[in-house]
Amino acid sequence: MKGWQAGFVGLAVVAMTGCAINFAKRSPWDIQQLAELSDQLEQFKTLATLKAEEADQLRKAKEELEKRLSSSEATIGYDERGLVARMMDKVLFDSGKATLRRSANSVLDRVAEAIAQVPSQPVGVEGHTDNIPIQKSGWADNSALSLARANAVIDYLVSRGLDRSRLTAVGHGESRPIASNKTAKGRQQNRRVEIVVLPQSSEAAYKQDAKQEAQSGTTYTK
Repeated sequence: MKGWQAGFVGLAVVAMTGCAINFAKRSPWDIQQLAELSDQLEQFKTLATLKAEEADQLRKAKEELEKRLSSSEATIGYDERGLVARMMDKVLFDSGKATLRRSANSVLDRVAEAIAQVPSQPVGVEGHTDNIPIQKSGWADNSALSLARANAVIDYLVSRGLDRSRLTAVGHGESRPIASNKTAKGRQQNRRVEIVVLPQSSEAAYKQDAKQEAQSGTTYTK
């Protein structure tokens, strides 16, 4: 690891440790700074594993998405998969439905414009739900609904000029919550669509993982 990289990680760890110890004493501004530092560390961890050219492509994709989408439409950041644009289901769909809302068109138009700026990068579209069982919407289960939503997003992106071969739909259903399903707020956070700009080097493994999950109940399609 280069010296400046090691230094960055060291400073981040020290800063985060110190903030954790004295978290209760921190002002809202300090807490915001801690969150920003955590985001920067996550970005560093993701990009540090990539070749320079591909890291630049993910940075460019992030800039393009942030330029076009508001914070009420999507949250954008890095994780171990790559660059993730996370949208709550209500931005795109009515409850229990997999038909895009009319207002979703303008959001996905801008997503398509951003993704078009990095044509060499594969993209995953992941549907997620809360853990409330399907009752009246007609879907077999949450995995089926989440996959249908992922495919609806992909169909629209293709209609806006993106190459379908770049896009992989995954229906995770309720299997990957990001918040507790015990509260209405947590369930709302779990009902989401994630558009993941992937490194080329991870595309094959991403698709293989999706297929393996399909065998255990999560639904996948190319």
